[in-house]
Amino acid sequence: MSARLRVDESYLWPGALAGDQVASASESEIIVVHPHRWAVPRDRWGFLFDAAEQEIGILVYSGLFIADDPGMLSLLRRKAEQGVRVRILLGDPDSTEVAVRGAHEGIDDALASKIRNVVVLYQPLRDVPGVEIRKHATVLYNSIYRADGELLVNPHIYGTPAAQAPVIHLRQIAGGTLVSTYLDSFERVWSESRPLD
Repeated sequence: MSARLRVDESYLWPGALAGDQVASASESEIIVVHPHRWAVPRDRWGFLFDAAEQEIGILVYSGLFIADDPGMLSLLRRKAEQGVRVRILLGDPDSTEVAVRGAHEGIDDALASKIRNVVVLYQPLRDVPGVEIRKHATVLYNSIYRADGELLVNPHIYGTPAAQAPVIHLRQIAGGTLVSTYLDSFERVWSESRPLD
């Protein structure tokens, strides 16, 4: 710690960090860990997206709890109208990956049906400038909810619905690599995705 500036060196010289310092900075990116997605306070999702000034990103298979919330749809529309880029990645309901995930959760075709329902619920946003909705056919290890450099990450657990899995609340800081790892993952999925039909 710099005694005069009272800040950690990782804020001043992020490129000069040793391995232990990178790990420490990355640990500092963790705000809180919620034991289940349903345990995240309901208003946390709105606060996250409302704080975005440049970009909102949503990477899910269905994310029905977001699409089924009229207030959330209104917020996404408003943010796009304010110039925030909104990118939403949904699982391709016809993909093998979605079918396998549905089977592993014991809900079979219900997951693909949920995704088709979400596509209908997002219909009012499809013509809003700044909102892009695509489908992906990737094995989804984490759902990612992004507002600029702040994330809610929902790691997926084999055989467990996403709502039962934990959520990690992260905020990007200089010298940390945790948030950038998830942002890179989002971009890779985006680059392989296709626009909705």
